[in-house]
Amino acid sequence: MFVRHLRDCREFVAGDGSVLRELLHPEKSDLQIRYSLAYAEVAAGQTTKPHKLRTSEVYYIIEGQGLMHIDQESCEVSGECAVYIPPHSTQYIENTGDSDLKFLSIVEPAWRKEDEEVFDR
Repeated sequence: MFVRHLRDCREFVAGDGSVLRELLHPEKSDLQIRYSLAYAEVAAGQTTKPHKLRTSEVYYIIEGQGLMHIDQESCEVSGECAVYIPPHSTQYIENTGDSDLKFLSIVEPAWRKEDEEVFDR
Protein backbone atom coordinates (compact mmCIF):
# COMPACT_ATOMS: atom_id res chain seq x y z
CA MET A 1 0.00 0.00 0.00
CA PHE A 2 1.30 3.46 -0.85
CA VAL A 3 0.21 6.45 1.24
CA ARG A 4 1.79 9.88 1.02
CA HIS A 5 0.94 12.75 3.35
CA LEU A 6 0.94 16.31 2.04
CA ARG A 7 3.02 17.43 5.02
CA ASP A 8 5.82 15.12 3.82
CA CYS A 9 5.99 16.68 0.35
CA ARG A 10 8.59 19.38 -0.32
CA GLU A 11 7.06 22.77 -1.11
CA PHE A 12 8.44 24.76 -4.08
CA VAL A 13 7.43 27.58 -6.40
CA ALA A 14 6.46 26.31 -9.84
CA GLY A 15 7.31 28.03 -13.11
CA ASP A 16 3.86 29.63 -13.20
CA GLY A 17 4.34 31.10 -9.71
CA SER A 18 2.00 28.79 -7.80
CA VAL A 19 3.25 27.03 -4.67
CA LEU A 20 3.30 23.27 -5.29
CA ARG A 21 3.79 20.02 -3.46
CA GLU A 22 4.06 16.97 -5.68
CA LEU A 23 2.14 14.03 -4.26
CA LEU A 24 2.55 11.45 -7.04
CA HIS A 25 4.81 11.18 -10.06
CA PRO A 26 5.76 7.98 -11.91
CA GLU A 27 9.43 9.00 -12.24
CA LYS A 28 9.77 9.57 -8.50
CA SER A 29 8.23 6.34 -7.25
CA ASP A 30 7.72 2.70 -8.14
CA LEU A 31 4.04 3.34 -8.81
CA GLN A 32 2.66 2.08 -12.10
CA ILE A 33 0.89 5.32 -13.07
CA ARG A 34 1.02 7.59 -16.14
CA TYR A 35 -0.18 10.79 -14.44
CA SER A 36 1.22 13.20 -11.87
CA LEU A 37 -0.71 14.68 -8.97
CA ALA A 38 0.24 17.92 -7.22
CA TYR A 39 -1.30 20.12 -4.55
CA ALA A 40 -1.19 23.83 -5.44
CA GLU A 41 -1.86 27.12 -3.71
CA VAL A 42 -2.21 30.64 -5.08
CA ALA A 43 -2.21 33.42 -2.48
CA ALA A 44 -5.09 35.89 -2.20
CA GLY A 45 -4.89 38.55 -4.90
CA GLN A 46 -2.25 36.64 -6.91
CA THR A 47 -2.40 35.27 -10.46
CA THR A 48 -0.31 32.50 -11.97
CA LYS A 49 1.70 33.21 -15.11
CA PRO A 50 0.10 32.19 -18.39
CA HIS A 51 1.48 28.84 -19.49
CA LYS A 52 0.68 25.86 -21.66
CA LEU A 53 1.37 22.15 -21.47
CA ARG A 54 1.69 19.61 -24.28
CA THR A 55 -0.49 17.34 -22.14
CA SER A 56 -3.96 17.56 -20.65
CA GLU A 57 -4.49 18.79 -17.11
CA VAL A 58 -7.32 18.83 -14.58
CA TYR A 59 -7.65 21.24 -11.68
CA TYR A 60 -9.85 20.20 -8.77
CA ILE A 61 -10.55 23.22 -6.59
CA ILE A 62 -10.48 22.34 -2.88
CA GLU A 63 -11.17 25.77 -1.40
CA GLY A 64 -11.10 29.43 -2.25
CA GLN A 65 -12.38 31.21 -5.31
CA GLY A 66 -10.85 32.31 -8.54
CA LEU A 67 -11.15 33.04 -12.21
CA MET A 68 -9.83 30.32 -14.53
CA HIS A 69 -8.59 31.39 -17.95
CA ILE A 70 -8.16 28.90 -20.79
CA ASP A 71 -7.28 30.43 -24.16
CA GLN A 72 -9.98 33.08 -24.79
CA GLU A 73 -12.46 31.76 -22.19
CA SER A 74 -12.76 32.64 -18.49
CA CYS A 75 -14.96 31.12 -15.79
CA GLU A 76 -15.40 31.60 -12.04
CA VAL A 77 -14.31 28.60 -9.97
CA SER A 78 -14.60 27.68 -6.30
CA GLY A 79 -14.47 24.68 -4.00
CA GLU A 80 -15.67 21.38 -5.46
CA CYS A 81 -15.17 22.49 -9.09
CA ALA A 82 -13.20 20.42 -11.61
CA VAL A 83 -11.68 22.14 -14.64
CA TYR A 84 -10.41 20.29 -17.73
CA ILE A 85 -7.53 22.01 -19.54
CA PRO A 86 -6.90 20.64 -23.05
CA PRO A 87 -3.34 20.08 -24.29
CA HIS A 88 -1.62 23.12 -25.86
CA SER A 89 -4.08 25.58 -24.23
CA THR A 90 -2.80 28.81 -22.70
CA GLN A 91 -3.99 28.82 -19.10
CA TYR A 92 -3.71 30.74 -15.86
CA ILE A 93 -5.76 31.19 -12.71
CA GLU A 94 -6.47 34.31 -10.66
CA ASN A 95 -7.23 34.12 -6.95
CA THR A 96 -10.17 36.52 -6.62
CA GLY A 97 -10.85 35.71 -2.96
CA ASP A 98 -9.41 36.90 0.32
CA SER A 99 -7.84 33.55 1.29
CA ASP A 100 -5.53 31.07 -0.42
CA LEU A 101 -6.90 29.26 -3.48
CA LYS A 102 -6.12 25.56 -3.00
CA PHE A 103 -6.43 22.92 -5.71
CA LEU A 104 -5.15 19.61 -7.01
CA SER A 105 -3.50 19.41 -10.42
CA ILE A 106 -3.58 16.14 -12.35
CA VAL A 107 -1.42 16.00 -15.49
CA GLU A 108 -1.68 13.06 -17.87
CA PRO A 109 0.75 11.90 -19.07
CA ALA A 110 2.82 13.01 -16.09
CA TRP A 111 4.18 16.56 -15.95
CA ARG A 112 7.67 17.15 -17.36
CA LYS A 113 9.48 20.49 -17.47
CA GLU A 114 10.14 20.16 -21.19
CA ASP A 115 6.38 19.85 -21.83
CA GLU A 116 5.61 23.26 -20.30
CA GLU A 117 5.99 26.75 -21.74
CA VAL A 118 5.61 29.71 -19.34
CA PHE A 119 4.92 33.23 -20.61
CA ASP A 120 5.73 36.54 -18.94
CA ARG A 121 2.80 38.90 -18.52
